[in-house]
Amino acid sequence: MTKQIAAVPFLTLMLDSSSPIPLHRQLYDGLRHAILSGQLDMGTQLPSTRTLARELGISRTTVVTAFEQLLADGYLEARVGDGTYVARVLPEDLLSVRTRSTQMVQQAPKVPLLSQRGTVLANTPVTATPRVEQPGAFRPGLPALDEVPFDIWERLACRYYRHPPRGLFAYGDSAGYRPLREAIAAYLSTSRAVHCTATQVIIVSGSQQALDITARMLLDPNDAVWLEDPGYIGVRGALIGAGATVIPVPVDEEGLIVTAGEARCANAHMAYVTPSHQYPLGVVMSLKRRLALLEWADRAGARVLEDDYDSEYRYRGRPLASLQGLDTKGQVIYMGTFSKVLFPALRLGYLVVPPDLADAFSTARALADRHSPPLEQAVLADFITEGHFVRHIRRMRALYAQRQQVLLEAVQHELAGILEAAPQESGMHLIGWLPPDVDDKAVAQHAVMVGVEALPLSAFRLQTAQRPGLLLGYVGFNEDEIREGVRRLALVLERVMN
Repeated sequence: MTKQIAAVPFLTLMLDSSSPIPLHRQLYDGLRHAILSGQLDMGTQLPSTRTLARELGISRTTVVTAFEQLLADGYLEARVGDGTYVARVLPEDLLSVRTRSTQMVQQAPKVPLLSQRGTVLANTPVTATPRVEQPGAFRPGLPALDEVPFDIWERLACRYYRHPPRGLFAYGDSAGYRPLREAIAAYLSTSRAVHCTATQVIIVSGSQQALDITARMLLDPNDAVWLEDPGYIGVRGALIGAGATVIPVPVDEEGLIVTAGEARCANAHMAYVTPSHQYPLGVVMSLKRRLALLEWADRAGARVLEDDYDSEYRYRGRPLASLQGLDTKGQVIYMGTFSKVLFPALRLGYLVVPPDLADAFSTARALADRHSPPLEQAVLADFITEGHFVRHIRRMRALYAQRQQVLLEAVQHELAGILEAAPQESGMHLIGWLPPDVDDKAVAQHAVMVGVEALPLSAFRLQTAQRPGLLLGYVGFNEDEIREGVRRLALVLERVMN
């Protein structure tokens, strides 16, 4: 059997020399089907009979015979001195079928495509990160994927594939794999001073699902929620999806300004905060502010959602205690993710909820997508309990501190007087501050064209006016990539500012 591809765009012709059907008839049927199915549009020029014969490996006489039949039947038309084309008007009976099909496709729907909330969600930004296949410096939130101990991960996974426990390949607990929940509770207790048991830990598919479930479970339409300004873009969609009203609250060097939140909406139902390392500014919420936030939540009967997204990466001093660890009234819901400390594709995160909410959140998790994959949860549980997780974090702290220093030195060398960046004691990105009159969005757009992803700080603001700047993620890139990214960014800034 011989199969050939014709030299016609988007068209595949399959010819079988062993078939009792003559080759010219097979070619006729193939071209006719391509015309009627729309593979060959009306008015498309076909290759010459000589070219098509050569491409298909058949005689020119066979092609000429098929073309003559198609011309006679009205599917092709010949133009003297110009070649052969698909007919612009097909035989009448076939044309009527094509017209009805086209009209059906173009007919306007009788019902709205989306609900009002769906329309709002569809127009809500999910991320400021440009949609490019290969991440470039300085995409924030991307860990050092080349440093993940995949050899250990593979070995742990192979245990289960060689001797697969039946329970891991069936439906699991909606709250998550019990050994993983126990491992997380033990880790959070020692590293973040989180007060919890395994029953309070709910495994989710990353931080975005944690936000979505929390918003849907605790907020009614029009409930007000304090949101750090500037703040994480992804939380806006979760709040809007629950019909909540977002109240932007400014941030200073001590974190979210509680008095400003009370002045704007004292009776809000929830506050979303990133106290250990504010996103995106990187400031740490002071103890005074933390206590003030908890006092407000107690007075208002509100909840506080603490997003501890990258608290592991503190380069100087001891890790900070969580806000949840200060809570004595069961007001704080704590969330974390393994996307920043291992790899984003793992899609595993967790919520720590007060005991009286554990069953309700477990049910909500089941309604979202039943549960996260049990096998990945089992491998992660072993990765934690066998000590690999803590060792990996320890290694990454040293590596990331070094990469931050490389970034600072490169900025000083290439961008002195143009971009200001100061060292931080924690986190995965720095803010590069621009002169007040520079449009950070314009800089970011030009940077993407040269393979640099420096997100504009203004994209994370709702109301609060602030100096323009760029988010410079450094942990996911080696020293050469960081230096080259700064060099390209310098060329972009020179072009934009002149």
